Amino acid sequence: MVDSQRTSIDPERKANHLCVLVHGLWGTPTHLDYLAKSLREKHSDDKLNILVAKSNSGSYTYDGIETGGERVTQEIEELLQELAIEGAPIEKLSIVGYSLGGLVARYAIGLLYSKGWFEKIKPINFTTFATPHLGVRTPLRGYHSQLWNAFGSRTLSSSGRQLFTIDTFRDTNRPILSVLADPKSIFVRALTLFKNRNIYANIVNDRSAPYYTTAIASTDPYVDMDAVDIRPLKSYSPTILDPDHPVSPKTAKEPLQPFYTRLTSTGQDLLTRIPLYTALFALIPVATVAWTINSGIQSFRSNKRIQLHEQGKGLDGYRIPLLMNGSSARSAVSGAFRRVNSAHGHDYLPESQDDDSDAPDDGDPASEDLPKLELKRTSSRKADFPTLALSDEQFEMIRNLDNVGFRKYLVHIRNHRHTHAAIIVRIQKSGFDEGKVVVRHWLDEAFEL
Repeated sequence: MVDSQRTSIDPERKANHLCVLVHGLWGTPTHLDYLAKSLREKHSDDKLNILVAKSNSGSYTYDGIETGGERVTQEIEELLQELAIEGAPIEKLSIVGYSLGGLVARYAIGLLYSKGWFEKIKPINFTTFATPHLGVRTPLRGYHSQLWNAFGSRTLSSSGRQLFTIDTFRDTNRPILSVLADPKSIFVRALTLFKNRNIYANIVNDRSAPYYTTAIASTDPYVDMDAVDIRPLKSYSPTILDPDHPVSPKTAKEPLQPFYTRLTSTGQDLLTRIPLYTALFALIPVATVAWTINSGIQSFRSNKRIQLHEQGKGLDGYRIPLLMNGSSARSAVSGAFRRVNSAHGHDYLPESQDDDSDAPDDGDPASEDLPKLELKRTSSRKADFPTLALSDEQFEMIRNLDNVGFRKYLVHIRNHRHTHAAIIVRIQKSGFDEGKVVVRHWLDEAFEL
């Protein structure tokens, strides 16, 4: 097993490439054991150093993306300096984020960029697995969705507010996720420097981070799997879809079953679900109270930790300008206006209002300053499917991140309903074996040494 910090350095075997792994919400370094073990089996310690970040373990992930990003940056810098002293300086850097860890990683690379590390070290691979790049606000109508958006955002301290995009980050008057995707930000500047930028996203059953946010998409073709044809990628079928042509609507509808057959099937399905519904009816009130109490305690502790972190030594190097060329004030004003106008939500936008997420924002001078990218992009929008009723800020994030360019690999895990954990084989269990196919694809096709 790979150590929770890094593999040991043999003076005769000095690797010049460092790969950093960052876990997700409520996570621990052990959640990334399979990723780290597979990475080590593929690349020996004379070729690759592995750092599994540990400074945000457990409830420390409540403390916000920026606090987590500063902690991880400090871990990376300390290791880079240590390896240089040992005579094994790092020349190449890769970073992998799982779930919330992908957002923490995006913040951390911005700090590394601002401190000049990428002038000395070549960024190679940036990869996220099941990361909610657009947050976790539910783009659905109904009281249950509104309740979730209101309740969920207030139970995870700073991280919760940021994931539901109700935070105001520093003096920008914008959510931190919007700032992370701003073309003028140090975070996007850092992303553009990575040679490979890859996303792995579950298409179904990811209740922690749904498809639209992990794939940075304005549509969700996979809401009704019976209505679409999916195209697996050869050699990784049926788990990995073809990134260039993953899905299309079915052209011919299947014949409708007789009424009696449908009625019988529906009745049997309801009967099998009665025990589950009964258990949920009994447990949900108790669980909700327990969750609320625990969340209050953890939020209180998180606020205390954040205060101590803010007062800690060595943070001055991380409190740098986040936006470049004086765009902060303009963005703050426009951000406030957008947030007022997006206070309500719908299931989908009318066809006449479909957002053209693939179109570059030619009016944004920031996009002109970005380097020309050769990386093949995977489109975030499928014209054959309706546009989700996301917020204006989320549509802007999609446009900006598509302009950066990500290669998007869509994952269809069939054998377990907890796909968020299965995608990286978070624990060793037979139901997560499809995640091993995902990791194999990442190592063979997406990770460059």
